This record gives sequence, structure tokens and C-alpha cells, in this order.
Amino acid sequence: MPVKNPISKDLRKLLQFGLGVGIEIGPRDLEVVAARVRPTGVNVLGRLVIADFASRPAAEWGAEYARFLSPLGLSHVSATVLLPRREVIVRHLSLPGVKGRDVDGAVRFQLDSMHPYGDDEVSWGWSPLAYGAVLVGVTRQSTVQRYLDLFLAAGIKAACFTFSAAAVHSAVRLNGANRGDGFLALGPAANGGVEVYGESQSRPVFTAEFQLPPERAALLGLAELRLAPETAPLKLEDVLPKPAVNPVENDLARNARPYATALAGACPWLAPSANLLAPGQRQASSRAVFIPTVVLAAILLLVAGAVVAYNSYADRKYLASIEAEIAKVAPVAKHADDLDLQIQQARQHAVLLDQFRNLTRQDLDALNELTRLIEPPAWVNSTALTRDSVLISGEAPQAGPLIKILDSSPLFENSAMQQTGKTQSGGESFQIRSTRKYPAQ
Repeated sequence: MPVKNPISKDLRKLLQFGLGVGIEIGPRDLEVVAARVRPTGVNVLGRLVIADFASRPAAEWGAEYARFLSPLGLSHVSATVLLPRREVIVRHLSLPGVKGRDVDGAVRFQLDSMHPYGDDEVSWGWSPLAYGAVLVGVTRQSTVQRYLDLFLAAGIKAACFTFSAAAVHSAVRLNGANRGDGFLALGPAANGGVEVYGESQSRPVFTAEFQLPPERAALLGLAELRLAPETAPLKLEDVLPKPAVNPVENDLARNARPYATALAGACPWLAPSANLLAPGQRQASSRAVFIPTVVLAAILLLVAGAVVAYNSYADRKYLASIEAEIAKVAPVAKHADDLDLQIQQARQHAVLLDQFRNLTRQDLDALNELTRLIEPPAWVNSTALTRDSVLISGEAPQAGPLIKILDSSPLFENSAMQQTGKTQSGGESFQIRSTRKYPAQ
């Protein structure tokens, strides 16, 4: 589940410049990984195991550490140190609506309720999670000071003391990784058990160690993350950025935590990790060595900006040429539209004239039909013809049958007697109205 970040994935990739040295403090040994991060990928420069460091003189294993970094050109790089899990209390804190500059104060306000150390002085640090949450690590200040004095005695500069959950969370996001609704990853723990790391919408980060079979540990982790029980667990090394170059001795399947710690220390501005060292205790790497990197990054940004600007210019030029061609053919297209309109109007006029010419023929047909239907001795003395009806007046020996005679014609229907009466000659006068019918053309 990604943390919302204003840096786009493409820009993030261009800004991936850094060198990192990660040191994991194990039960007996120190495991050291050196890595170089570039837009083209991650190169693991080397791995070193400093055996039984606690029982050896600090100067002795410090010299071993220096001999490891010197050929790699990393003597100037300050290390990121991963504290033992048992010595750090990890908490999630939800701070919805709290602005970035106020997070430190908000965490400090709730700090006493997040650890069991009572009145002992503590060291703490936090890193951002999704949806306004933060990941907080708390340890005794005496613990931090003890390890810091040990590293200083060995001549090792440390820029950051962090913990497993923060280091892995930071490394996963180095490339702006997005794993959808959540995942669960398993790896070997320092104490021989199983380390579980996962993320979900219910819990931005979950990490724990179990002395259980991997299958059982995975079920417990899925339950904590509220993920479906059938969700397949991943390997811890598979959720981290895959190195383009990795020495054989750096077996990520055996222990991926020092590698994740090195990545967290290489690009802290892209993937911040909680730092338990006080600002005055941090020993930053020499900034002069980053001048070539910064210059190269600036050149890359300029080139990228030039490419974007040229593409925009080319698009505008192409659009202008298309609009010019449209302007050329617009008069012809308008003339064609005008011709189509004129043709349509002419067709409508022709249809209207045809209909008008048919009116006279239809009226004559109606009169001829009336002449045929009303036979002597019946006769008509007046005929009123309209477009939809005809009104006839006259005399007949019997006027009633004329209704049926008129309706039998294909030109008349719905005939009705309007007036009737007796004549002096013994016949009947009539006035009949009929509706006109027009046969289909």
C-alpha cells in the first residue's frame, strides 16, 4: 500500500542517485552491505560479515570495515545501522489531518504512552505511512548511546539508527512500488525463526518474528493484516527492488535486511526511514562527493525538460499546420454544404409542385365519380368541394340509398345526411356531406 508522494514515478527514477552502507547488528555478528543506486538500477557493491564483534576490540573490526569500504570508494559514506528488533518498540500512530511540520510535535505529545521504559530517557524516530499514519520506533537512550560509542570506537560513522520495519518500508518504496491492496512477505529472522512483514489497507505496516513453521506464521500475519487467508505469501527479497548487480555472497534469500537498510540510507530524500539518532549525533556523509552526482542529475533534468519542451513545441507546430490546412478547405466544404441545402430545398419545391398539380386532377376525379354515382332521375343542383370533404344538394326519388352508394366509392367515406325533405313532385330533397379519400399514389 503506497504512501502518497508528490514525486511522480518517472521523476523519482531520475532522482535515484545515492550510495548506501547498511549494517545490521546481529546476536553475534555485524552484517554489512554496500549499494549504489542509480536511475539504471541498484548495484550491490559488496557484502561483509564481521564475526563476533562484541568480544573483539573495536579498533580491530573497525579496521576490517574500513578495508572493506576503501576499494569500493565508500570510505566517506556514513552507515545506516539496523538495531536489533528486541531493543526497539515499534508503534503505529494515526494522525489524520496533521500537517507534516506538526507531526514531530504530535508524536512527542503521545510518546510516553508508546513505550514501557517508564522514566528512562528514550530515543525515538518516525517515518510516514499511508493515510496520515506514521511508524514510530522507540528505544532506551542508553541503548543508542552504547552502540554509538561502540561504532565511534571502531571509527565507523553512523548517519542513522533505524529498525527493521522502517528500513524495509523505506526500501520497498525506493522505486515508488505499488502492490495494490496489500501483501505479506516472509524471511528468515535473526534469531532463527520467521520474520513476517506485510502491508494492507487495515494496517499500513505489520512486522513480527515467530518461532513457528512458515505456513503458521503466514496465517497469523494474514490475520493481523486482515487479508484473505488464501493470499499467497511472498519472499521478503521479492518485495525489495531487485539489484541489477549482486555478488554471490550477498544471498538475499538468507538475509535481506542489510540490503534493505543500505537502500534506505542511499536515498533518504526519496524513501525516508525513521532515525533514532538525535540530530546532533548524526554523522552525515561528505557532501563534496555528491557534486558530480548533482551535476549529472541537473544535466539529466535539463535534458528531460528539453525533451518535454520540444515535444510540446512540436505538438503546437503540428496543430498549427493542421488548422492551416483546415482553413484552406473550409470554403470548399462550406460551398458543398450550401449546395446540399439548395438541392434539398429544390427537391421540396418539386414535391410541393407535384402535389399542387395533382389537386386539379383529384377534384375532377371526385366530380366524375359523383356524376357516375348519382344517376337520373336523381340530380344534383349544387356541389361544394373542399380538400377533405364534399357537400352535395339535390333531389331524388329516395334520398336514403344515396348514403350507401357514396360510401361504396373508393373516393368517399363516412357519408351523412345533413338535410332531407319532400318535394312537390313527390320526391325527396337531400343535402349529404362525405369525407374524401385519396388513393395511394
